[in-house]
Formats: sequence, structure tokens, C-alpha cells
Amino acid sequence: MSVPPPPASADPGEEPPHNIATAITEVSERAQVLVREEIELAKAEVTEKATKLIKGAVVGVAAGVFVVMALVFALVGCAWLLYYYLPGSEFTYFWGFFAMAAILLLLGALAGLLAAKAVKRGSPPVPNMAIAEAKKIRETVASGSDNPAKASGS
Repeated sequence: MSVPPPPASADPGEEPPHNIATAITEVSERAQVLVREEIELAKAEVTEKATKLIKGAVVGVAAGVFVVMALVFALVGCAWLLYYYLPGSEFTYFWGFFAMAAILLLLGALAGLLAAKAVKRGSPPVPNMAIAEAKKIRETVASGSDNPAKASGS
């Protein structure tokens, strides 16, 4: 016994229903994969920018420590300077404290500049590449749905 052929439809361009269902399922699966990939891209991008922000914050803390230590050395130097000007003292090694304070201030300024650059590069933590890709996909889908003949290749 042979299986009868499917009935011929009135519209020759119309596909059998099972092919349309398969195509819809395939499009749905591909859309899900695309969305998952976009989410992964966004996560990776935000993680990268957050890492830059954290590095900038750590360098900023180091800059703050340098400046505080410079202040301590400057204050100790001032104390020795006062002692120098009191009657009866003949030593001048307080200049070493001021030199150390100047060196620490330079290190603090350098670390502060590096921290500012790192924070600027990582801020704000927005996934720009993922957003751009999503816009391209939306434009592609919108242009394909506006002109069905163009989407089907006719």
C-alpha cells in the first residue's frame, strides 16, 4: 500500500505546515543562542571594566598612603626644624625628613595619576560592545521584516 501524496495547495509558494513549524523552531533556537551569547559578551565586558575600576581604586589607596606618609615625614621634619632653631642644637639632619616627604609626595602624585587613568578607562561599567551588537541585530531583523521579498531572496 502506498502513501498518497500530500494534497496540492492552491498557492504554489506556500510550504507544508511541518516545514514552517521546523523553521519557526529553528529560528527560536537560534534567537535563544544569540541572546545567550550577547549576555555572555555583556558579562565579560562588565567584568573587564569592573576589574579596571578595582585596580584604579587600589592604586588610588596606595597614592593616599604615600601622601599620608609624606605628611608624617613633613611633620617630623618640622619638629626637628623647631628643635634646630632652639638654642643649644648643632645638627641639621631634619633635611632628610623633608627630602623623604618630597619623594613620597611625588610617588603619591604619580600613583594618583595612574589611578585616575585606570578609573577613567573602566568607568562607567557599561557593556558597549554588547549593546552595539544588539543594535545591529535589531536593525537586521527590522530590515528583514520590513521587506519580506528581500528576506526570502526574491
